Amino acid sequence: MTADRDRTAAIGWARSPLVLWIGLAAAHAIVIIAAFLGPGIPLGDVTYIYPEWVRPALDGGYVVGIDGPWVYPIVAIIPLLLAGVAGIPAYGAVWLGLVIVFDAVAFGILIGWGGRPARRHRAAWWWLAFIALLGPISLSRIDAVTVPLAIVALLFVAGRPRLAAVLLAIATWIKVWPAALIGALVIASRRRMRVLIAVVGTSAAIVLVALVLGAGANVFSFIGDQTERDLQIEAPASIPWLWLAAARVGDARIFYDHALNTFEVAGAGTQVAAAIMTPLLAVVVLAVAALGVRAVLSGGQFVRVFPPLALGFVMAFIAVNKVGSPQYLCWIAAPVILGLLYRGRHWRAPATMALVLAGLTQVIYPFFYGALLAAEPMIVAVLTLRNLLEVVLLVWCAVALWSAGSHSSTAVRRAGSVWKSGDASLERAAD
Repeated sequence: MTADRDRTAAIGWARSPLVLWIGLAAAHAIVIIAAFLGPGIPLGDVTYIYPEWVRPALDGGYVVGIDGPWVYPIVAIIPLLLAGVAGIPAYGAVWLGLVIVFDAVAFGILIGWGGRPARRHRAAWWWLAFIALLGPISLSRIDAVTVPLAIVALLFVAGRPRLAAVLLAIATWIKVWPAALIGALVIASRRRMRVLIAVVGTSAAIVLVALVLGAGANVFSFIGDQTERDLQIEAPASIPWLWLAAARVGDARIFYDHALNTFEVAGAGTQVAAAIMTPLLAVVVLAVAALGVRAVLSGGQFVRVFPPLALGFVMAFIAVNKVGSPQYLCWIAAPVILGLLYRGRHWRAPATMALVLAGLTQVIYPFFYGALLAAEPMIVAVLTLRNLLEVVLLVWCAVALWSAGSHSSTAVRRAGSVWKSGDASLERAAD
């Protein structure tokens, strides 16, 4: 009896809005302390790259993405400029504050601004643990702005799909990865035409504004930049050459690409591998999409299809990618939160794997990144384990999608109607 009372009290404590907000503050405090006092260069691009892009624009001169090509989609310049309003010397601190505000808004919507809907507190605590385990990289890249936008969008999917689509489109024009969530929504939702119209309309408006500002072809320059990259050291495809470099075998080595500000691997076969990765990514994405379409045509419920499809696309973007930057891991927060909300205990395995991935990533960057650049075997082993787990999580999504399309007793009868239906009764299972 006492144990039951203690358990009930603990659950009530964990669901308390005050405690949840204290948890949000604590998780971000841990990350900020690590960002300023941790080893290596935890803030990275925020202190060394972003100010160099922002300074000319604030001085009324050259604006990246408008006056010349840029590595990011055009809307990314907005949060970068916002972080520079207090001056370049304070850029890092203002950036962190900006991201925390974004996270707080998303967190408030997630927990219902004081309400206690079922499963939401678990998803909220999971997100806080994920942020703390991932460390400074969870706040110190442009990706950190897109994650709370994506989380809010997914929370609106059931009731306000058009708004969700608009938010995802805006996030995609900051960093491309939310396109994975849009693709999953188009496949899984019965309101796919509304979603597509909202996405296309939002994107057209963004491009039009950029063209009016004089961007010209620069508005699409980020696309070519990504396809021309070589193998970055953190990418799963780079592992064989990292081990060769660690063993001092052959001509495998790590070098710094000054044009892209990344560390890459070089050696026999790396250019061929880099050339293969883009079409391979396309094949894997198409395979995940095919599993999603099969599940929908088989009468799979939205709540069973959409979360693994969204996470599957995101994991494909991460695991089959020649870049593999550590901040990519923050992308998985949005689909995992969705899965925890829709499927509860059925998502314990991917949620746990995601936390392990976050912890391993922080070990790699920033704590032992110097050791990785030196190709020390121990940290190469950690990176290998991390990358293998990424593939395992991708496989889990594929299995979940297959299962979602294999448990319908009305598969044949409903196949055509489910795909074509404009039924407004989207499965509302966020709670």
